[in-house]
Amino acid sequence: MLREALPKIVTPLPGPNAQALLARRAEAVPGAIGCAYKACIKRGEGAMFEDVDGNYFLDWIGGVGVLNMGYTNPEVVEAVKEQADLFFHSMFNITTHEGYVKLAEEMNRIVPVKGDKKKSMFVCSGSEADENAVKIARSYTGRPNIIVFTGAFHGRTALTMTMTAKKAYAVGMGPFPDGVYRAEFPNLYRAPGGMNEEEAIKYYVEKLEQVFVEATPYDSTAAIVFEPVQGEGGFIPAPIEWVKAVRKICDDHGILMICDEVQTGWGRSGRMFASQYFAEAGCAPDIMTTAKSIAAGMPISAVTARAEIMDKVHPGTIGGTFGANAMSAAAALKVIEIMERDDYPAKALHIAEKVRSAFDTWVDKYEVVGNVRGTGAMMGIEFVTDKASKAPNAAIVNAIVQEAMNNGLMLEAAGTYGNVIRFLCPLCVTDAQLDAGIEIFENALKACM
Repeated sequence: MLREALPKIVTPLPGPNAQALLARRAEAVPGAIGCAYKACIKRGEGAMFEDVDGNYFLDWIGGVGVLNMGYTNPEVVEAVKEQADLFFHSMFNITTHEGYVKLAEEMNRIVPVKGDKKKSMFVCSGSEADENAVKIARSYTGRPNIIVFTGAFHGRTALTMTMTAKKAYAVGMGPFPDGVYRAEFPNLYRAPGGMNEEEAIKYYVEKLEQVFVEATPYDSTAAIVFEPVQGEGGFIPAPIEWVKAVRKICDDHGILMICDEVQTGWGRSGRMFASQYFAEAGCAPDIMTTAKSIAAGMPISAVTARAEIMDKVHPGTIGGTFGANAMSAAAALKVIEIMERDDYPAKALHIAEKVRSAFDTWVDKYEVVGNVRGTGAMMGIEFVTDKASKAPNAAIVNAIVQEAMNNGLMLEAAGTYGNVIRFLCPLCVTDAQLDAGIEIFENALKACM
């Protein structure tokens, strides 16, 4: 069974069938979409997929966080089939369907935002969720501006490209919307001057406060938006003490705190949502967005906030045609049921313990491994030319990714300088597959040094 299989490469990559499909892709599809890997999937189960030439790959990318439940979970597949027999779609502002309402009720139950009474809305992608969250914040506060951070990734719409720090995702796409200002995200590994954690957090809070002096005054700022663990920025966790300081700034000045959990949500962090760690520390967000693994691969995203915030939004300004498509809603409801029943956050913590114990040894063993970090089973390994300079080493990351793929393990680069390898393995991975992946990864690292 593919679900229990281990990586197996039977043809040089890409194989003949993959070469043919990639050639067709090049003729039919814009190259700007990108094609970093020469892998062409035929079928997938669990954390494994088979390509069109019969090669078996262990996927540690997971659709960049979409496949926390793995490929083709049988119960989710059945839920989608059952809904498809009834109807595919009903635009929610035309015809109410129970799937949307029930999913909103479930999100209101489990999402850790401030407030006892909550409301949720649905769109199709993480970008749309983040954009709607900003619109909601602006509508509620009556203020025009938002603050985002270095290293942030929030999407590819006009507004979310502006919010995103890495402008490689926005080449030639200006002019960009106004009202978006950027502060420095707390990267403890790269804090200036050899600061300890307490000193670094104080420094980064002061850098945030400076934005209110030099860019957007408190009373012009609707929201502060950040990822609990930066994804594209290099899998950098937001320190709890820094989040507490952000929460206090927001409370003191009538600003909303928005957590972008598009990638961190759905069991990945060791909680259903990483914001639960914040809630436990008394600094829950006002608005939370989520997408990716919400429906095991079906397209849907969500925005949740307390009812007071949602009820102040002007009618007609949020939503969309395909928000909570009936089949996507059915999939998301089944995902919630399975993740709670089978304790997917606990699976993430088990994976994290097993994999982190290996990764941490590499920091001591290899000069090019600068830092290992993350929250739960969302981890980043930062590669440097040497530990003293901490100079980013994108070249070895690119080489490792290719070498690992040639041996059946899918890895992906991240980070502002492309020098981080991210770990987003499906949470249904087996221990044997983890062991195989760690071995392939380390062998690739040694081969590329």
